[in-house]
Amino acid sequence: MRIGIGYDIHRLVEGRKLVLGGVEIPHAKGLLGHSDADVLLHAVCDAMLGAAGLGDIGGRFPDTDPSYKDASSAGLLEKVNDLIARQGHSVNNVDVVVIAEEPKISRFTDDMRGKISGILRIETSRVNVKATTNEGVGPIGRKEAIASYAVITLEERR
Repeated sequence: MRIGIGYDIHRLVEGRKLVLGGVEIPHAKGLLGHSDADVLLHAVCDAMLGAAGLGDIGGRFPDTDPSYKDASSAGLLEKVNDLIARQGHSVNNVDVVVIAEEPKISRFTDDMRGKISGILRIETSRVNVKATTNEGVGPIGRKEAIASYAVITLEERR
């Protein structure tokens, strides 16, 4: 068994779609980034790469590479899942927390869990997504950003 942790944060800006966990969320602002800036999936990718000893998302999919401009983070997660599969591992469990003052995402978490479990080819019961606020503190509390942490376990495929 291997364990990995991931973290990501992006600024909220006007003129971008808000995508979290591979699901488009209706909101006046979206996350700024080279790809679709899905902080939830970026944190999951980093956790998987860390557990497998394969570096991080920035090293694998650099923002200096034009081929990743506006890339779907769901597609990046598929690539990371393929990398760990070639290494002989599969994801056992995913636990994610999204930190945002708004929007409230609780009504979207089941869709996010379904999206993530589908990409990783695991049971939905092995994926947990939860949300919290930053209680008005810092850039997240001022509604300037959204962040996410992910912890995953990998197991050796038999």
